[in-house]
Amino acid sequence: MVPPLFGHVNPTIGLGAALTARGHQVAWAGHREFVRQLTGPDALIYDCAVPAEVEERPADLRGPGALKFLWEKFLVPLTESMLPDVEAAIGEFRPDLLVVDQQAMAGALAALRLGLPWATSATTSAEFTDPLRGMPKVVDWVRETMAGMRARAAVAAETDLRYSPQLTLAFTTRELVGALDSAFDQVAFVGPSITERPDRTPFPWERLDDRARVLISLGTANADAGTRFLTEAAAGMGELADRVQAVLVDPGDTVKSAPDNVIVLPRVPQLALLPHLSAVVCHAGHNTVCETLSHGLPLVVAPIRDDQPVIAQQVTDAGAGIRLRFTRSTAGHIRDAVATVLDEPGHREAARSIADSFTAAGGSQAAALRLEELAAPIAIGRISE
Repeated sequence: MVPPLFGHVNPTIGLGAALTARGHQVAWAGHREFVRQLTGPDALIYDCAVPAEVEERPADLRGPGALKFLWEKFLVPLTESMLPDVEAAIGEFRPDLLVVDQQAMAGALAALRLGLPWATSATTSAEFTDPLRGMPKVVDWVRETMAGMRARAAVAAETDLRYSPQLTLAFTTRELVGALDSAFDQVAFVGPSITERPDRTPFPWERLDDRARVLISLGTANADAGTRFLTEAAAGMGELADRVQAVLVDPGDTVKSAPDNVIVLPRVPQLALLPHLSAVVCHAGHNTVCETLSHGLPLVVAPIRDDQPVIAQQVTDAGAGIRLRFTRSTAGHIRDAVATVLDEPGHREAARSIADSFTAAGGSQAAALRLEELAAPIAIGRISE
């Protein structure tokens, strides 16, 4: 069960491929048109309704206000829109096990209502370090919001819908996350689930030259908030034109002019591009960070909101990059940070160490094994029948 968000669907693609290769049947439940563009034409997808209109979050909203907006305007409506279709999909597909993204909580409610085993797909590790420590009123509000969701779905169990009591798959490693809150000692850190995925995004490969190549991207959901930062980043890269070629992702077409050494595109085939890069500048989105580190590349991170400040801190604590202030970074700040991660070997060495931890964790294959262990009693029961 997945929400209509790129970073939440992508890890399930590698996991689905690993499970299929091991002889299992796999289906997705989510917004069919959205999921299809990522999984390709052969995946079995059960369409789920999503809210007809989602209010756009103000670009300057941060902190608890941004969290409250996320729950009230997106997560709760999404859950209640998806739940009937999720239960219909379960009735038709008859799964032995559910894999539920943290933000597709309709899957958790359905599992609790129908008595099915479920595993959580945690596409960010931010909450494992208790980022709301010191904000008990915010914690209480989130719990009350989930209690309301459970009550409306007639679920009596006081289960945190974000975490299965049976298994939580974290697509990262302890080496990157660092010290954990004690409540999450049993999380399975399987490393990123990264695999080839359908991506027909065109790219001018012929324009790449022998200079160090740097990707600048703020993800797909920050177009409005990113105008100033992207403009400053383009200018900063212009000052490194003798040694750096930048690829700047500008989905909102907000950068009106850029130096000759900056290639500005609305989208890029990120996985295909990463092996050709020397560094990445980003908003500290969990997927972009993990995909970058899996290639041993250093980062410059400028978190905007949500889990991004926590992920950015993980990067800097690991020594794999430099953190900038998103709202105050100038062309000079971005230029100097990029030059530093390119020139000082420690950042690249730390990134390579994290990449090694990802490889050792096992990724989608390790996740598939953990799911098989969870489903084993079901298989034994079927054999006995």
